[in-house]
Amino acid sequence: MSNTHQDEEDQQEPGDMMLNHPVKEKWIQYGVISLGIWLVFSPMTFSYESIWLTWSDIITGTVLVTLSTITIRRNNPWASYANGFVGFWLLMAPLVFHAPTAAAYLNDTLVGILVITFSIIVMMRMEMDGGAVPQGWSYNPSTAAQRAPLIALAIFGFITSRYMAAYQLGYIDAVWDPVFGDGTRQILESQVSAAFPVSDAGLGAVAYALEGLMGFMGDKTRWRTMPWMVTFFGIVVIPLGFVQVLLVISQPILVGAWCTLCLLSAFGMLWMISLSFDEVIAMGQLLKRRTEDDGVSLWHGFWMGGTLSEDDVGLDGETRDNRDRPAGMFWGVSTPWYLLGAMALGFWLMLSPTVFGTEGVLADANHLIGALVVSFSVIATAEPVRVFRYVNILLGAAVIVVPWVIGAPLLPALNATVAGALLAGASVPRGTIRDQYGYWWPKYIR
Repeated sequence: MSNTHQDEEDQQEPGDMMLNHPVKEKWIQYGVISLGIWLVFSPMTFSYESIWLTWSDIITGTVLVTLSTITIRRNNPWASYANGFVGFWLLMAPLVFHAPTAAAYLNDTLVGILVITFSIIVMMRMEMDGGAVPQGWSYNPSTAAQRAPLIALAIFGFITSRYMAAYQLGYIDAVWDPVFGDGTRQILESQVSAAFPVSDAGLGAVAYALEGLMGFMGDKTRWRTMPWMVTFFGIVVIPLGFVQVLLVISQPILVGAWCTLCLLSAFGMLWMISLSFDEVIAMGQLLKRRTEDDGVSLWHGFWMGGTLSEDDVGLDGETRDNRDRPAGMFWGVSTPWYLLGAMALGFWLMLSPTVFGTEGVLADANHLIGALVVSFSVIATAEPVRVFRYVNILLGAAVIVVPWVIGAPLLPALNATVAGALLAGASVPRGTIRDQYGYWWPKYIR
């Protein structure tokens, strides 16, 4: 590479470098072309039994081949990234057209994941120069170790959601639930699930697939080189993930049943939310610096990212080791005893209707409030948002008030009063904050 060409690359912003990367790694396009050809002939091979899905795959495969050819022949990077949206359609098509056979569902799902991997994920794995630890931080929130538990939880959620989708789509005749017996089947056949135009478990599988793929995207500097991706990842995991959790915890109220796999997936999603906050906050600080100190527009900084010299990273002499190792998976998250106690109280509130034989409003209130207590306690393990523990004080007050207002029996009312008081007390102390987060600490951590 000539010195002039190297100097031009050094002057490029991260967004420009990633945009042009597909035209430098053209070999990847041949993989996408192969997948497109495979897709064109799949309906005849696997007997889709759906004319709509058959034509969808033929057209989609042709589009994949065309866009990859444009990337190779015209040096057009946008065509390669457009294939990523085609891959997303492949994840959705079996749900939209209610794929009659498991082979059609499996084929489109796997090909869609591979298309996104080739056209976007591999392209975004290029190593970026410059500092990796945000200014004023004691660690890097974007290392491979930091993302490993997120990817593992997303894979687990994808597998469980796809299994339940197989029942909703009619590929299997029964669904397994080791704890609640027929509960999973009741939920998957409930009016709540039927209200969705497509399989709600299938939609969950798509969301988990995207979360897992986004976990692989980018290198250890992605908090500053890919603000757009970190933003989308944060939206999918934090607000949309919490909506999924709310749907799960409302199941005993709306349906009158619990689902073991749903609960496990929701609990995993809560930890994904907790583990995602630090990277989103680091990205927000980068955009603030770009707009206020560098004078660029928010739109420009959002898509182009920013640079960071090795002299400006982290804290002088106090930055954690930047190597990928197991200990780094949970930096930014801590579990003080009072949060563990709050989680235990939440689980107790969820179980108390069974223990005391309560029904109606009090049982529903305990189920809902207990699940919310567990949810906010898990989220509050993220040190940058430890303030979420205060929500449990309000929930504790609600636990105390509800049984006395509705005239519940004495024993369940006393139980709720004690549990609510303990919960409020456990939600006051902040506990030790092990790491530092730039100007976020101590200004926003209370």
